[in-house]
Amino acid sequence: MTGPLRKKLVPIENLQDIRGVQLPVRLNFVQLVVTGPPGAGKTYYINKVHGWPNEGYVDLTRKGWWKDQTLTYRPREVHLGFPFKGFAEALTVFDKEWLESEIPLFLELERIQIPPVSNSIFQTNWRKRYIFEFLLPDPKLIYKRRQERHAEGYFPVDKNLTLEMVRRQSDIYSEVAFYMHQAQMQVYVRDRLKNPPMRIADKNDVNVPEWARASSDFKPDLKTLAGWKWLISRKEPVEWFTVTGEPQVLDRKCRIPHDGKTFEMVIGDQTLVFRPEIPLGIKKRNIRKNWLIATVKTCAGDKVHGFARIRVGETVLIGRDNRQYDEIFQFSGDIAKRHLTITNIKGDLEIIPLDAVTPIQIVRRDDQDIRERIGTNRYNSILAIRDIFGGMISVLPQAPALSLIREVNMILAHEAYREKDRSGAPGALLEIPEEPTLLIVGDLHARLDNLLKIISENCLLAHLTAGRAILVILGDAVHSEDPEDLEEMDSSILMMDFIFKMKCQFPENFFYLLGNHDSFETQLSKSGISQGLLMRKRLKELRGEEYVAEMQLFYDSLPLVLKTDSCVACHAAPPRKRITHEKLVNLRNHPKICKQILTNRLKRSHYLAGYDKRDVRHFRESLKLGKRAPFVVGHTPLDPFNSFWKNAGNIKGHHIIFSGHRDGPSLFIQIRKKMIPLSYPSEPLTKIINDLG
Repeated sequence: MTGPLRKKLVPIENLQDIRGVQLPVRLNFVQLVVTGPPGAGKTYYINKVHGWPNEGYVDLTRKGWWKDQTLTYRPREVHLGFPFKGFAEALTVFDKEWLESEIPLFLELERIQIPPVSNSIFQTNWRKRYIFEFLLPDPKLIYKRRQERHAEGYFPVDKNLTLEMVRRQSDIYSEVAFYMHQAQMQVYVRDRLKNPPMRIADKNDVNVPEWARASSDFKPDLKTLAGWKWLISRKEPVEWFTVTGEPQVLDRKCRIPHDGKTFEMVIGDQTLVFRPEIPLGIKKRNIRKNWLIATVKTCAGDKVHGFARIRVGETVLIGRDNRQYDEIFQFSGDIAKRHLTITNIKGDLEIIPLDAVTPIQIVRRDDQDIRERIGTNRYNSILAIRDIFGGMISVLPQAPALSLIREVNMILAHEAYREKDRSGAPGALLEIPEEPTLLIVGDLHARLDNLLKIISENCLLAHLTAGRAILVILGDAVHSEDPEDLEEMDSSILMMDFIFKMKCQFPENFFYLLGNHDSFETQLSKSGISQGLLMRKRLKELRGEEYVAEMQLFYDSLPLVLKTDSCVACHAAPPRKRITHEKLVNLRNHPKICKQILTNRLKRSHYLAGYDKRDVRHFRESLKLGKRAPFVVGHTPLDPFNSFWKNAGNIKGHHIIFSGHRDGPSLFIQIRKKMIPLSYPSEPLTKIINDLG
């Protein structure tokens, strides 16, 4: 399997046989919708299981497609209409426009409509009504089949067929399958009809869909209240665990309530602190009852710590087999490979022990309810941010703004960790030492609250002040991507005012790399709106031509590439060819390479001109880095559901970070030479800070 599903497929263990085809054990026959690229074998499949004989069509871009009459008859073969850039209407991968396009069409996944969530007994839960099977054989097999059938008769869809065309069609279906899975729809994959189906899961994903689980052996006692509850809700009763100040062994399936209080889990010599995540300034009804897991309760220690989040509805594995958790918490030998699982059920934590060698102990050290208070460290950070900005956070007047940017440009003229280029100016390569903890922030796109959240959390300001951390933004802090705010520039100006304040406060610990949006160029546009020109116009209105000239100097003075002895990062992409250290320092003299670093994207089925694994390897080799050294970029969010993508494009150590998500920011922190993602919920921090008076 290639594309986004590579190494993300796990065999479904519990199966049933329906007319010679193995299907998930709890799948209802009439839930099944079969789809896939032309030549995948869908018609033969439907005939074999005695499904509806006629092909259907569903336009995934149409709101309410899940109510389409086509889906009334199931199981059925369904062709899908996809959204492509430049086309208002959906296209199939065998439409003339798709087949005859001179360049591969760009798939716009965000235009796919997703059924709403419904848990009401009075409303249809459309996400559970259908289970989509994506039939995705190897492209070479599909190509062979289609050549054979075209030789036997006229199939317009197979005219001028090439193996590359088949690969692109398969990749598009793979991307859509993964997208629908991330949207929490019911999806699984099969590569051949004779092979068992596979569910989509990352290595550490222990969530198994209901339809793929073995039937429960629980038998209710209708003489008890729990038995009647099961009869009505079909949920097995779970024993509640009462956390106290004395350590207690948790040796069976139990549930810990979301009561606003912190507790600790002790396994041998390892202690994990569980804390309810309570965002500031959010209405209670909108708070998602997530939990945070850390190794410490306070800012104690001389380094920045990582943490993990358990979102509502998520199941996680605690154990050494969970590589991401092992990188964050550095599990000791007392922790088994699979020690326990934890599921967040509407805020309550359901814990299932999996290993009996080292007992799990639960204890409460602090009985304070944190739902109505701000922690001392967080409050001090918020006050410190206000002091750094010099009062209320708002767009600065002309005179102080001009003075501020001049100070920043003076710092950039002699910026730390940058070798001089041939002209005597700081070069385009920023080489920072390994000692401080590195944190990398992606595109912010005018979401100042996201940057304030990052800076005010995890005691980051204290670590920056002590020189224990270095924060690097990979460019594109400006220009909103919200459709209704594409022409609004004041939020971008305020963002840069704050970034300038931080640079003056931490000249050797706070850095900003050039992004493609850090420009006044006319070609810089979004949805036909020239944001670069609008930014220049607004700056001139507010602060005059002299300030505009200083901003251009700022852009011209920024580094383009970040390097340490163990990692590399830039805004968008590696160069397409090998590059020397000297060229990196003097990148301003090589505009073509600069353009690649600032604007190129990961190679995908709809963007064949992008960079690939070979380009990443050459870039690492040019910098004398290990073959799996972390390489981090921003610029290209892969879907609207997440903010970070590890090993993107199935390239080991190649990660993408996006920090401008509406729901809150993410960033990477480097721990033991590994990039660990940290994510935060959104908070209206500008308003909160300004309301302090």
